[in-house]
Amino acid sequence: MAKVTFIEHNGKEHTVEVADGLTLMEGATKNMVPGIDADCGGACACATCHVYVRPEWMEKVGKPESMEEDMLDFAFDVRENSRLSCQIKVTDDLDGLKVDLPEKQF
Repeated sequence: MAKVTFIEHNGKEHTVEVADGLTLMEGATKNMVPGIDADCGGACACATCHVYVRPEWMEKVGKPESMEEDMLDFAFDVRENSRLSCQIKVTDDLDGLKVDLPEKQF
């Protein structure tokens, strides 16, 4: 189980435990983290679970697949470190991960 910290746009932090094999989005929704809407339920069919992965975690999290890159076109304020949290599987290697949330989700 990994501890992941979601940081709202206003700086408020939410540290939650996420079981191995779940996605960041699942961990956020199960723990009612505000700012992760997850309208499509994790099907990579919306961009309402958009997060910014901190630079020091980018290598461990990995790069988005082409379908995720296409869906990020619909996200608010996309950056180089933007990811959809529904596409990031949690492992013990992600223990301590910090992600920032955009000001809003579309």
